[in-house]
Amino acid sequence: MKAITAIVFLCIATPAMAQTALKPALAPLSFLVGNWDSGEGKVADTGGTSKGGSVMSVESDGTAILRRDHTETFDKAGKPAGAFHQTMLIYPDGGAIHADYVDGEGHAIHYVSASVTAGKSVTFTSAAGQGPLFRLTYELQSPKALAVTFGMTPPGATEFRPIATGTLKKKR
Repeated sequence: MKAITAIVFLCIATPAMAQTALKPALAPLSFLVGNWDSGEGKVADTGGTSKGGSVMSVESDGTAILRRDHTETFDKAGKPAGAFHQTMLIYPDGGAIHADYVDGEGHAIHYVSASVTAGKSVTFTSAAGQGPLFRLTYELQSPKALAVTFGMTPPGATEFRPIATGTLKKKR
């Protein structure tokens, strides 16, 4: 009987326990947490559009935020051009906020710094090196709208150029 009670408790308690608060280092990024719908975004490289969604959840007892996305792309004529999944782990390390991004197309980006305006925005920047420099910005427009801009600076260039922009709408 004790085993059945323990199993029932775990089944009931697990969802509640999943609502762990973010640790102080990540608390300024709490505005990111939620289930987001991307609506229609613009893809600068192709002139096409994209749509999908993001789920950003508190993980590892409040020491990380995990972003999981599904994105579908469309060409200029609105015809399907592909789809892919993306994952990004946001975490504090050595007194700074870092993030690691991977997608289903084999891309990986290690963001080594983040500029944070608590409760309002965060801009992640990758490490300078031999390849392009990437920048990802989330800016809270309202409690249910989050603007997203992803850009890069090719080697030797000095200005970021947008690759994809859009607005996420909070589902819940």
